[in-house]
Amino acid sequence: MKSSSPAPSSFSVALVALACALGAPSASFGQTEPKAPEPSTLQANAEMAKTLPFANRQDFEDAMHGFVGTVPDALVPGSGARPVWNMKPYDFLKAEAPADTVNPSLWRQAQLNAIHGLFKVTDRVYQVRGFDLANMTIVEGDSSLIVIDPLLAAETARAALELYYQHRPRKPVGTVIYTHGHADHFGGVKGVIDEADVKAGRVQVLAPSGFMETAVAENILAGNAMSRRSQYQFGTLLPPGPRGQVDTGLGKALARGTMSLIAPTSTIDKPTEERTIDGVQFVFRLVPGSEAPSEMLMYLPQFRVLNMAEDVTHNMHNLYTIRGAEVRDGNLWSKYIDEARVAFGGKAEVLIAQHHWPTFGAERIVDLLKKQRDMYKFINDQSLRLLNQGYTAADIAETLRMPASLEQEWSARGYYGTLRHNAKAVYQKYLGWYDANPANLNPLPPVAYAKKTVEYMGGADAVLARAREDFRKGEFRWVASAMSQVVYADPANRAARELGADALEQMGYQSEAGTWRSAYLVGAMELRNGVPKIAAGNSANADSLKAVSNDLFFDFLGVRLNAARAEGRKMAINWNFTDSNQQFVLTLENSALTHIAGRQPDADATVTLSRATLDAITLKETSFPAAVLAGKVKIDGDRTKLAELMSMLDTFEPMFPVVEPRAQPKNQ
Repeated sequence: MKSSSPAPSSFSVALVALACALGAPSASFGQTEPKAPEPSTLQANAEMAKTLPFANRQDFEDAMHGFVGTVPDALVPGSGARPVWNMKPYDFLKAEAPADTVNPSLWRQAQLNAIHGLFKVTDRVYQVRGFDLANMTIVEGDSSLIVIDPLLAAETARAALELYYQHRPRKPVGTVIYTHGHADHFGGVKGVIDEADVKAGRVQVLAPSGFMETAVAENILAGNAMSRRSQYQFGTLLPPGPRGQVDTGLGKALARGTMSLIAPTSTIDKPTEERTIDGVQFVFRLVPGSEAPSEMLMYLPQFRVLNMAEDVTHNMHNLYTIRGAEVRDGNLWSKYIDEARVAFGGKAEVLIAQHHWPTFGAERIVDLLKKQRDMYKFINDQSLRLLNQGYTAADIAETLRMPASLEQEWSARGYYGTLRHNAKAVYQKYLGWYDANPANLNPLPPVAYAKKTVEYMGGADAVLARAREDFRKGEFRWVASAMSQVVYADPANRAARELGADALEQMGYQSEAGTWRSAYLVGAMELRNGVPKIAAGNSANADSLKAVSNDLFFDFLGVRLNAARAEGRKMAINWNFTDSNQQFVLTLENSALTHIAGRQPDADATVTLSRATLDAITLKETSFPAAVLAGKVKIDGDRTKLAELMSMLDTFEPMFPVVEPRAQPKNQ
């Protein structure tokens, strides 16, 4: 299995640069190939194929409805030999019968997500689909284009717009609309507009209230961990193929291009707000705290098109995303969908979203909205019902089943989110990690727990012998768990690593969720080959750093403070930003770094600089000493205090171990 460089996380912005240098891990990346499916996997996938209405081809008809044209393989070249986007590696999905290493339900979703090109939704409304993880929607104004969500990468966005121009009049882009603050919906903006035109007032950028804050803030403080975990969720380290990456469920994959960001020139601030943009009427509805902290839906009454952004897609979405993020509120999400149904359900003739394909016809739209509404409400309420009866998160995930009326609905299948981990998300939202059993209040840490467990089970050889028997029986969940204990007790135990990888691999082959499949297969790969010896993708750039407020920047410095190195030290540093006239005092005391805006008390040192200079230092384009020499940074008082502070900040390792233990942190 060949290694591949990971794409920048589609959600983590300005993270790795803030964590400073990228370091390659020492583990080697081997070439062990994936294995064949076990008989129990073949049986499980065959049984799955009997349970769902595969004869229903409506989604395929909808996905091809209005097809205008495409380019071969949706190929988007990169600056080097490797393309930014290419659907050619997914040609294996053209086979009618699912591969025996892919869940047949996921195979169907992967085939749908492999459809690419320009599609006419209705008069003056078009979508480019299959050129990135998300869709780009293009609305034709009277004299200009309105682009909704310009994808993840500038290269794919530019290619999508050029595809549109091959078939439609070449009007300039006059407006860009961001539906929400996940980077697969804004990162390609510089592929469709020029920032100079925005500054000159020739192009406007519209977003929901709070967009800039949430575009980066959701993931900065835990961003290094989220970026690493995203490699598992999206399978960016896996090559496409029947035994590798197949689909994310939400879309095919992440583009590997240049992420950009242009700040909105205007925001939607009212719960419901009507605007006319170049002759096109928009009714915007804010839905904060649904799929994203800042998000909005929109209805186009002239065209009877309802755009549900990412709140209604053709799968179950995440109340908890396995890359890690704040839990989402299923009850609130359900209410937003129902409010949209009441407001627009009897009017809309086409429902689109910024992922997947449209739904046509008023009756079918109302039906989809009701079922998506009820899906999130069911998960929320039934999880709460069971936790109120004293069941734990694991109990609920193991026993909860969708009602039969939803279980046969393709749009309610768990390709991206799953019922199991969404039910646990509800438990986490209301009760947190502790299940109230005192035995679980302060258990041994993972390595010590694993060593005692293996000892109690008679040692590693005895565990392996029993696990091999269970593997032959198809008890892969247990084998993966047992082998994880052996690996944590002894990471060098090659037999345990191999058997654990084999078990994870079979679970991946059986998974309906693209995210779970990828996680299992990446875990198997790293058990066999170690952590890939590569530099992690860096999604930070000058554009994304603009969205990081000074307040959030200092919060992140506090996260990087190594408490042990800071023990017993005290200091106060004033910061003056010449471009924004903002002032802060940064205080170190009791191994905690705190800051207050708008104050300049007596301090050990005062640093005066522009935010642009601080960004250049963060991006390692310069350093504090070099900036001082260049006259871009002025330090009054004890200059050694700034260097002392910098020496206490940790640099995060992007490619840390996941399926094996890492060196335990010292007490701090």
